[in-house]
Amino acid sequence: MDSIAFRSQAGFMTSTIMIPGAPAIRRVSHGAGFWVIASAFLTVMAFSTVPTPLYALYQARDSFATVVITLIFAAYAVGVMASLYLAGHVSDWLGRRPVILAAIVTELLAAVLFLVWTDVPGLLVARFISGIGVGALTATATAHLSELRAVTTPHEDGRVSTIVASFANIGGLGLGSLVAGILAQWVEAPLAVPYAVFAVLLAVAAVGVAMVPETVERQEERPAYRPQRISLPSASRGVFVSAGAGAFTGFAIFGLFTSLAPTFIAGTLHEPSRFVAGAVTFAVFGSAAVAQLLTARMSTVHQLRLAALLMAVGLVTMATAVLVVSLPLFVASGIIAGAGVGVQFRSSVAVAASLAVPPFRGEALAALFLIAYAGLAVPVLLLGVALAVLSSTVVLLGFSAIMLALSVWASLAMSRRMTSVARIPR
Repeated sequence: MDSIAFRSQAGFMTSTIMIPGAPAIRRVSHGAGFWVIASAFLTVMAFSTVPTPLYALYQARDSFATVVITLIFAAYAVGVMASLYLAGHVSDWLGRRPVILAAIVTELLAAVLFLVWTDVPGLLVARFISGIGVGALTATATAHLSELRAVTTPHEDGRVSTIVASFANIGGLGLGSLVAGILAQWVEAPLAVPYAVFAVLLAVAAVGVAMVPETVERQEERPAYRPQRISLPSASRGVFVSAGAGAFTGFAIFGLFTSLAPTFIAGTLHEPSRFVAGAVTFAVFGSAAVAQLLTARMSTVHQLRLAALLMAVGLVTMATAVLVVSLPLFVASGIIAGAGVGVQFRSSVAVAASLAVPPFRGEALAALFLIAYAGLAVPVLLLGVALAVLSSTVVLLGFSAIMLALSVWASLAMSRRMTSVARIPR
């Protein structure tokens, strides 16, 4: 039989698991494991945006059209969608830790590909593989954080794990572009060093995750594999469409700032700094994360109305920045719109979850996330095609107008739904 020895170190309980014929595996406590998983989650999400401030450098080196950037970016979104559909749920029976480790190893593979296969086909493959890792990680890490926290603080309402997961997810997306922008601006080999740095960080994260306790009891007989089921609430499909439109719009804005915005900043706004490109993306995602934290105690109806206002102001400011060619206004538009996206997306998730009965809630949320990631890919691809025949000013003005109409309609439609629900006698 395995023998387990517990010992205390620096206030944390750790366990050493001895298996005959195998080296001892030390497990940290559930409390320490919570922060290890949060750090690993943050690292993977940060790595996923490392290419953002580097796209203009690739374009300058290889002289490809802007539409190629959108194809490279879309490959990532397609990878995420495929992984969410095929593997986003397997940790429920396979275990959280193995899936998270597999996701980190997948990201390590992508980092190696970025380093050794640097032309366009290599970038497409590396981005697709990175998307696969992110799709497998997102739901699994969120669930693992919730379960680890529940062990250490069983009477807590889950707010801490939700906030930490949100910050690791959205905050990581912003942090990766900032770090990559700093490295690309001030180190040699800007198309290699950022990936090498994150390869080391990912390896460290994998070691840490290997020591985290498992929270899923693995069954002796595994269920037959099937892809994630997707379902829409039949009785409230109209409202679900508005929630999907909100998620789609928000991710479309995120997609703009993680794909084409750095090229627009370098070209139309005449700011070639890679640090500035990374900092702008960081500001957008950072404002989304902070806005989610600051509005956590607001009712969903008030969140939706605030989100509609913030996104409207942000998109109008973006259009103004394009017309007057102002970098400060463009940055301000990203911060304001990013805050609106953060609030609206969380509200969209809440509305979608409220529409489905508990047995089908996971399937409804899976549908919402697939719609959201379609918003990450499809509008960016259309923007790339439009840029081949129209000026960047016209394209961004059109994008702002469409997203403005869609986001305001989605927020108001969901707000009416939540208001009507609140008025139903209990």
